[in-house]
Amino acid sequence: MGRVTGIGGVFFKTKDKQRIKDWYQSHLGLNTDQYGTNFEWRQGSDASKKGFTQWSPFAESSEYFAPSEKDFMINYRVKNIENLVAQLAREKVTILDEIEVCEYGKFVHILDVDGNKIELWEPNDIEYDKIVEGRTL
Repeated sequence: MGRVTGIGGVFFKTKDKQRIKDWYQSHLGLNTDQYGTNFEWRQGSDASKKGFTQWSPFAESSEYFAPSEKDFMINYRVKNIENLVAQLAREKVTILDEIEVCEYGKFVHILDVDGNKIELWEPNDIEYDKIVEGRTL
């Protein structure tokens, strides 16, 4: 069964997305774009493979984190999301939606015991890399 393999993203709400991105770019050197930024790294099990962690500020009014009332959400990288979701359902974990499939991976949202919304991502790092490389920063 697949479980979490790493952090896929850190998402948080802010009053002014551009201001916070500019601050992080100016003071901490993050190369931000319209979405935030990506941290590229090499996978420990195979250093020839890239991996990514997304950093994204969201508008303070965003409903993307609902039903959680928190101002943050963590995206966890997972393996075999279908089997993991089936196992989580058996464990009575709250699953908020169906698995969404797109070119750069599969996604689903769950709630933890404190009501924090969690995004699970089974990445397709090859396709995600193409998107990252295509962004104009």
